Amino acid sequence: QVQLAESGGGLVQAGDSLRVSCLASGSLFSRCAVAWFRQAPGKGREFVAAISRSGGGVLYTDSVKGRFTISRDNAKKAVYLQMDSLKPEDTAVYYCAADHVILTAPIRTEAGEYEFWGQGTQVSVSS
Repeated sequence: QVQLAESGGGLVQAGDSLRVSCLASGSLFSRCAVAWFRQAPGKGREFVAAISRSGGGVLYTDSVKGRFTISRDNAKKAVYLQMDSLKPEDTAVYYCAADHVILTAPIRTEAGEYEFWGQGTQVSVSS
């Protein structure tokens, strides 16, 4: 089992930066691929970014490419999402998700493919 806890959300202005963190507890976090999803009011859960077990592979949704950076520190059991040049449309609850995968597994973008989830952290961007 892996338990996930997000932190670092808040209220910022358009153009600002924010870093959200996902801290894990439990076993075998280093064998997990990790992703960030977000859910805006009245909308479904949307894939944002994902990172492979080793951190060598990353994937972003088109709307955040060049603005967001996902990274991980397996020694600290942590994954980070650095968000720069934030826009009002980035406003959402951001969720961290993880799943145990084999080393060569492709990065996945569907929420249903991740077993472990955090409770979410609110990110609000004002115009």
